[in-house]
Amino acid sequence: MAIEAVRRGSDPKSIAAFANLKRICETHLKGQYQIEVVDLLVNPTLAKGDQIVAVPSLVRQLPPPVKKIIGDLASEERVLVGLDLRSAQAVQTGE
Repeated sequence: MAIEAVRRGSDPKSIAAFANLKRICETHLKGQYQIEVVDLLVNPTLAKGDQIVAVPSLVRQLPPPVKKIIGDLASEERVLVGLDLRSAQAVQTGE
């Protein structure tokens, strides 16, 4: 799975989002993921290409389709649904 972690410098929300993403990936995708950190202070043009409207954001590039999640990624269930690792129905029924 190819994931972009989009941030703006080293603000606290971006740091928390990356730590949460790393923890979730290690727990649920051990050895099956690649994270690319994109800093919009360094390369702001990438925000336009990925249509990033808020940071921190997560963009799952592969496998298709592209998926985006905005926020600090503190809700593991929301991240798992956003990455298609768990269905929304399973979350609602507590599976």
